[in-house]
Formats: sequence, structure tokens, C-alpha cells
Amino acid sequence: MPAFEDIVQREAGLQQQLSAGQMTMIAIGGAVGTGLFLGSGFAIGFAGPSVLISYAIGAVISLLLMGCLAEMTVAHPTSGSFGAYAEHYIAPWAGFVVRYAYWACVVLAVGTEVTAVGLYMGYWFPEVPRWAWVVIFSGALIGVNMMSVKAFGAVEYSFSMIKIIAIVAFIVVGAWVVFGTRPAGVGFANYVNNGGFFPNGLWGTWVGVIIAIFSYLSIEMIAVAAGEAKDPQRAVTSAFRSTMVRLVVFYLATIALMLAIVPWSAAGKDGSPFVKVMEIIGLPGAASVVNFVVLVAALSAMNSQLYITTRMMFSLSRAGHAPAVLGRVNSRGVPLPALLLSCLGIAVATLFNIINPEQSFMLMMAVAMFGAMFTWFMIFVTHLFFRIHWVRQGNKPLAFRMWGFPVLTLLGAALMLAALVSTLFTDVFRLTVLTGLPFLLLLAAIYAIWYRKPAGQTAPQTQTSAQAQAQAQVPAR
Repeated sequence: MPAFEDIVQREAGLQQQLSAGQMTMIAIGGAVGTGLFLGSGFAIGFAGPSVLISYAIGAVISLLLMGCLAEMTVAHPTSGSFGAYAEHYIAPWAGFVVRYAYWACVVLAVGTEVTAVGLYMGYWFPEVPRWAWVVIFSGALIGVNMMSVKAFGAVEYSFSMIKIIAIVAFIVVGAWVVFGTRPAGVGFANYVNNGGFFPNGLWGTWVGVIIAIFSYLSIEMIAVAAGEAKDPQRAVTSAFRSTMVRLVVFYLATIALMLAIVPWSAAGKDGSPFVKVMEIIGLPGAASVVNFVVLVAALSAMNSQLYITTRMMFSLSRAGHAPAVLGRVNSRGVPLPALLLSCLGIAVATLFNIINPEQSFMLMMAVAMFGAMFTWFMIFVTHLFFRIHWVRQGNKPLAFRMWGFPVLTLLGAALMLAALVSTLFTDVFRLTVLTGLPFLLLLAAIYAIWYRKPAGQTAPQTQTSAQAQAQAQVPAR
């Protein structure tokens, strides 16, 4: 097996300017976005109050995933991340499929965030078409990502700090209302009213897990950003620990208080349930403030997702699995061509908002979820191969180790596979597998036809990779 350092050298050219604090905020910025502020309303609609169990199960899966990913990332920090690990430890075809499936997923996830932006702006400007806000805010965030990774990190840090302050304030105000003032209709009795804690049965709770997984999507961004961190080992370890604690507290505490204030049947799917909470509490101007916060949350997640899709396409190009021009970086270390290509999700979102604005968010989410769930499943599988190869090759002890191997790694893979298969049996998410599986088969066919190494011959992708790396030294203008 060739050394992993060959992949690291292949992906050289990005600038290592992200601090440990920025790494943590990038992960939070990606995960605490539309999934919490808008997606939680959809999850509540399926699971009712038992959505707390849904998000708890999603948190367990996320914790297991981050343990596996942190172990591999501390050993091999590179922007190709889990795609590069799959390529090296499973097979080149695995790296190809994982990278493209994930890239397509997050490109569409960008579309869900920008779709949510249009929805939030409609709270203040209902007469303005949503697609107009999509265009305006997309242009601004594309500009941020074009500047430098340092500028991206600074903006993302600010966005995430606003979200953290707002969520803490929401928890404080919510606790004050639930445990202090206790107005009529507010209290934990809402957990069992309107059909009980499991109004849609255990199946409804499990469907809520599917949305919870989508909500936690982007915590894996830490691993991709490690390739541009100043001190990858310390940054990844610190970001992993702090991010998981904050995410669990933020998601479970806020949803628990929300359900005590707003009856689950009133959470609705036409806006953020957080805004509804503030409308019920009746604090002057509070609903507008929260709407501003959820707007920032969506912009933050979109900003992070533009970053991660750009780096994943950059990695594909350097591997020889995409045009060489997409592997070029400009004088500021930004893969500009890869960034521009990764804006496809914004174009799709704009089109959906023009054609069917009411259903655009759910449609984008359903299609995007396949790539996310498949990638998470493959991270668990890759970790199995990684640990086996690491021990077999007699490498030094790992600086960070996933606990409970291999039982917990296998548990994470089984839960992800079960969630993915379950989408077939839901009306809303059936498109997830129906669109995702053919796309996966198409990727496999493309690899087999164009990139598979013929026996006894030099692999075309190796030659292309070398060309891409050489051409990457020419700054993209």
C-alpha cells in the first residue's frame, strides 16, 4: 500500500490559517443551522414530543461518528479527509464514490440553507419573492469564500458566536417561562397532550431520527478543515470534544423547552418553531430578534457548506477524478474554480423557489440526505479498515483513539444503514433512496469506465493527478 503522505503532498497548496477556536466554530456553524432552527419543526411534526428521543439517538450516532473521524484525522490531517481515507484504506473507487456523493449532498444542502433564508426574510418582507433573497445573500457569501480561508474563518466565527449567544439566551428565557412565570398553556403537560408522548408511535420517533441526522450534518467539517489548521492534532481534538458537548446541550435543551412552551401540533412547517415560541411568550420585538438569529444561522451553515464542498471538489481534482482546473488555487490559497462549481446548489435552490416555493425546502432536504447518510455510513466502514491496517502495519500508537472499537464502530454503521433504508418507507423521504441509489450506481459506472486501473497498466488517474498538481501551481485568476 502506498504511503498516505503521497495523498497529503498531492493536496498541497492550501494555507494553514485556521485556529482551534475557529475550527470549533466552523463545526458548530455547520451543524447548528437550519437543521435546528427550521428542521426541528419538521421533526416535531413526525415524532411529536418523542422528538427528544429522536435527537438523542441522532446525537449518539454523531458522537460515534466524530470519535471514528477524529482518530483518523489526527493521524492524517488533509482536506480530502474521509474521501482520502476511503481511497487509501479501502480502495480508490471508494474514495471516488464517497467524495462525489458527499460533494453532491452538501451542494444541495447549501440549497436548503439558502431556501430557508428566503423563508426567514419573508417574515419581514412577505411581498418580496424568495428567489430574490437567494440571489442577494448567495452573492455575499460567495464573496467571503473567495477572499481567503482566514476571512472565511473570521466570518464563520462571528456567525457562530451570534448563534451561541442566542441559543444560550433562548435557554435562559425559555427556562424562566417554563419554571418561573408559567403562563397558561405552558408546561411539561404539553409533552403528553394532543396524543401523548408518542403521538405517531415509535415509527414517528424513528422518522424523526432521519431528520435529526440531517440536522447534525456538517459536524464532519472539522475533519475537512483540519487540512488548513495551524495545529491539526490539537485543533481537531479540542474541536471534537467541545463541539459534541455544545451540540448535545444546544439541541436537546432548546427542543425540550420549545415543546414545553409550544404544543407540538402547533410547531408547524411554515416557519421556525423558535419564532413561534417568542410570539407566544410575547416579549416585545423578540420574534423579530429570533428571526434574525435563525437567518444568521442559515447563512452560517451555508457559508460553512460552501467551504466544505469547495475543498472536496479540490481533493477530487488533485486525485485526478475531476478536471485539473478545479485543483488550482489562487494567490490567497483559495480553490476558486472549485468554489464556483460548488455554487450549483444555489442555482437549483433558486429554480425550486421560483417553481414551487412552498415545497422547495423539503424536496431539497430529501434529495440531499442520501449523500449525507451514505457518507456517514462509509466513515464507519472506513474506520474499520483504518484501524485494522494501522495495527497490521505496526504503526506507533494513535494519539487519539476511538473507544469501544470495533463494537461501537459497527453499531454506528448499523444505525446509519437502518436509517438510510428506512427512508424508503416514508412518503416524504422516499426520494432520498430513489434518487440517491441511481446516482451512486452512476458514480460506480463512471469510475469503472474512466478511472479504474487496468491490470498491469499505469492508472490513468495517477497521470492525471500529477498533471493536476503541476497545473495547480499556476494561480487561478
